[in-house]
Parts: sequence; structure tokens; C-alpha cells
Amino acid sequence: MGRPYSQDLRERVVDAAGATSRRQAAARFGVGIATAIRWMAALTTSGTVVARPQGRARRSKLDPHEAYLRGLIAERDDLTLEEMRARLKDERDLTVGLGTLWAFLDARGLTYKKRQPTPRSRTART
Repeated sequence: MGRPYSQDLRERVVDAAGATSRRQAAARFGVGIATAIRWMAALTTSGTVVARPQGRARRSKLDPHEAYLRGLIAERDDLTLEEMRARLKDERDLTVGLGTLWAFLDARGLTYKKRQPTPRSRTART
């Protein structure tokens, strides 16, 4: 998928189109004529020529169950992913993969890292 034109280019084309014609501004900056016309129309209607966000919003099937998962973690913070999967299956009738569950928790900062089982060395640097 292509990337949107930069904001700087959009502003330069709109400025040039205000002084000359839209077709001349499009030819000068190497953009399509219809693009320059749309940018000028957007400027007159909304007052800005900002690019719209690209792509779709990323959603997870676990979004409606976020409060439930946070409650599970608050109840017992060292709950394993497999235990969470089992509880989701039993209590919510929701089947989810380990990768999906991990990505969901990681995106929200709900991961639990265990400490190293051995203490650090006490020897100082020489």
C-alpha cells in the first residue's frame, strides 16, 4: 500500500494553487490534477489538508473481555497463559490461541516477568 503525501508537499501545493491554477500547481509539484483539486476542496471545507490515517484499526477478539482478564491478573499475578486460556474457555466460552492472548496482554503492559532464581554475584569489578 502506498504512503500518503507529506504534509509539507500538501501545504506547498495548496499555497501554489492559491496563487496560480490547480492544474499548474499539480504539474509543478508532480502530483495528480485530481489530487490538487481535492486538497483545495478540503482546504475550503474543513480548513486543513491533513492526511487521513492509513489502514484499519487493529482489534482483538479479547477487547470485550479486557476487564475480566485484568481481574484474573489482579486476583493472581503469576497466572500462566495456559491457565488464562482454560478460564476463558470454561467461564466465557471463548477459544483463543496463546499468541493472541500474549499479544493482547503485551500490548497493554500486563506481562509478568519472574526474577532470576539465583542472587547476583557479589564480586566487585577489578
